[in-house]
Amino acid sequence: MAGERQARLADRIRVILAERLEKGLRDPRLGFVTITDVRVSGDLQHASVFYTVLGTEEERISSGAALTSATGMLRSEVGRQLSTRLVPTLEFIPDALPENADHIGALLREAQQRDADVAKLASSASHAGDADPYRSDDDQE
Repeated sequence: MAGERQARLADRIRVILAERLEKGLRDPRLGFVTITDVRVSGDLQHASVFYTVLGTEEERISSGAALTSATGMLRSEVGRQLSTRLVPTLEFIPDALPENADHIGALLREAQQRDADVAKLASSASHAGDADPYRSDDDQE
């Protein structure tokens, strides 16, 4: 039951923050930010907000600083739209999902290249011994 309430609250916070960021903040440092996930603590007093930023490393850093400086205003916005007694504190955490996906993609490309190399070697390989190493008793007589 408590897990269900956490999930509903996390989803609602994610929607509220995404809508607010879509309207825009007055901070020029804020880039193209996507809220990927929100996790709420068991006592519903802390929310970890995971986000990604489309762009360069400098844009990611500046967008993170913009979100950190706008935390109070965003928490007020969440408090206005939620019907809870306590408004959870917000902590913005950059999501490592794109970097992990790039790393996994690179590993898959490397594995595919190695498979192709092995297949190329196998196509020109020959048996080490006889073509048919299994002799039957009928062949010896």
